[in-house]
Amino acid sequence: MKKLVAEFIGTFALVFAGTGAIVINDLSRGGITHVGIALTFGLVVLAMIYTIGDISGAHLNPAVTSAFWLSGRFAGQQVFPYILAQCFGAIAASVILHFLFPTHSTLGATLPAGSDMQSFVLELILTLILMFVILNVSAGAKEKGVTAGIAIGAAIGLEAMFAGPICGASMNPARSLAPAIVSGHLEHLWIYLAAPVIGACLAVFACRACQDSACCPIISKSK
Repeated sequence: MKKLVAEFIGTFALVFAGTGAIVINDLSRGGITHVGIALTFGLVVLAMIYTIGDISGAHLNPAVTSAFWLSGRFAGQQVFPYILAQCFGAIAASVILHFLFPTHSTLGATLPAGSDMQSFVLELILTLILMFVILNVSAGAKEKGVTAGIAIGAAIGLEAMFAGPICGASMNPARSLAPAIVSGHLEHLWIYLAAPVIGACLAVFACRACQDSACCPIISKSK
């Protein structure tokens, strides 16, 4: 239960700060800037890793939890409760943002600037890179340690910096699900639910290709 509460709070903080930065940037006519939004996402993840990494692993992301399970680092019976806690935390954050800023139409929902396929491929590759970093700097299924927070937060900030204007750079189904549900913008949600999960799972195979079997024991045993 402590782990689930930590995931709830951590994902709440991620969505509240990250999508909150988008909302406030829109309402202040660019007061935060795109760079500021990207840094907000990276910094809040960095802070949460150092805060709850030793408690729950600070997954904060259903795609990360799924990939940790596929890699053999995370117990299958914990996957659904973790994802549920993450989604509820994200939705709670979006509900509060809607209460605070009722005139904002999207609440920071991720929407493609171009075609659906363009954003799908971008989200898949971005999450693959992010999960590849996570797998190589984390201990087991826990994102903790001196370097983990810095590396993972930097990867999120970097990817949000260059890809955010095109696809939103979600890389996180819970982060996209919450504002989409609360704001009613569900038309492109499938992209941000499917692509990050696929990309994160592909990262497990990429990790296995350049690491020893300890990286992905499930895949190793199947060979």
